[in-house]
Amino acid sequence: QLQASGGGLVQPGGFLRLSCAVSGRTFGSTMAWFRQAPGKEREFVGAIRSTGGSAYSTHYAGSVRGRFTISRDNANAKITVYLQMGSLKPEDTAVHYCAASSGNPIVSSLSNTGTYGYWGQGTQVTVSS
Repeated sequence: QLQASGGGLVQPGGFLRLSCAVSGRTFGSTMAWFRQAPGKEREFVGAIRSTGGSAYSTHYAGSVRGRFTISRDNANAKITVYLQMGSLKPEDTAVHYCAASSGNPIVSSLSNTGTYGYWGQGTQVTVSS
């Protein structure tokens, strides 16, 4: 299972860190964050993908690049993926979901929801003054 947490209300320009705790089974090497605003389709935020050994690459949507950072902690055989969000804007308001793949998909597929077979329950992020 994937358990997302850390959402909340924050003012424009503020910071927030989301966490996604992985439990129950072994997933593939790629995990991602997506978000869905009311009345809109779910959209890609970013992904962290294994490049071999303990190395990972990160990939971001253009709308968040430079403001958001994805990282991964594998300490004690427990996987937690973080989404550090900064310079938040009202348009970042959405339910944010973490997702995991069962393999190591190619880079060009990272932004597709169909790439991921496992999803967390979502956590609400609201950016408003």
